[in-house]
Amino acid sequence: MANMLVSSWAKNVDTIPENYVMPPDKRPGELVSVGSNIPVIDLAKSSNHAGLVQEILKASQEFGLFQPVFPIQEHRQPWLDKPARYRELVETYSAEMRTLSTRILELIGEGLGLEEAYFGKELSERQALVVNHYPPCPDPSSAMGSPPHCDPNLITFLQQKIYGLQIFKDGQWVGVHPLPYAFVVIIGYQLQIISNNKLVAGDHRAVTNSESGRTSIGTFVAPAGDCIVEPTKALVNGGNPALFQAFKYQEFLDDFVAKKDSQKTLEAFKINC
Repeated sequence: MANMLVSSWAKNVDTIPENYVMPPDKRPGELVSVGSNIPVIDLAKSSNHAGLVQEILKASQEFGLFQPVFPIQEHRQPWLDKPARYRELVETYSAEMRTLSTRILELIGEGLGLEEAYFGKELSERQALVVNHYPPCPDPSSAMGSPPHCDPNLITFLQQKIYGLQIFKDGQWVGVHPLPYAFVVIIGYQLQIISNNKLVAGDHRAVTNSESGRTSIGTFVAPAGDCIVEPTKALVNGGNPALFQAFKYQEFLDDFVAKKDSQKTLEAFKINC
């Protein structure tokens, strides 16, 4: 199931509304360089399947995100220009994203040594489509498009044409350069928990700019509300005990929304050793 949410706070603004001005310690800070080592993975490498699986696993362990790309000549521009066929295009886009997410999750599951279709059914039942628009900002240094956070769901697919996404890696923020023929795949907390910390959720934020507006399309894949999430038994043994308790996904999501602090929510579901 796909849902649409479009958010925008103003047009042609000359000053930042007071409620959007961030406290000094939560502002974007100094100029962030665009990372040249953000993993870009070619999904067309069908002749080296094992290598493809390892690339995805390595990126998910080290960065918590990666950018899968396709043969450029096959790329179709999915941005919606007119409302005449809006519903048809959104439905088609959502169906294609379901196909892509299934393939990526199968590759991740294979890399973790899990049984085939492990992430099928309840663990990936929910799918939501969210479109966010960030207008040009008069003072990008004082505001955030989206504050730092990790996603509470299983996995996120983000499409961006204009730069604005940054990830936190090795103690600093790194910009993710937008590629016209790639998505950004962001590992969510549920994948970190299921993998028993073998994979890491991507800590990310969105910044604004003063020159142009930025629109991002996010597809969020998540478990069913009453789905029980816990470290997979395939990765838990005497030498690697479970690091998280079992819980219903809706319980985790409710805590995430209430606390408005993704790290505190993750800590709440850890097992105290």
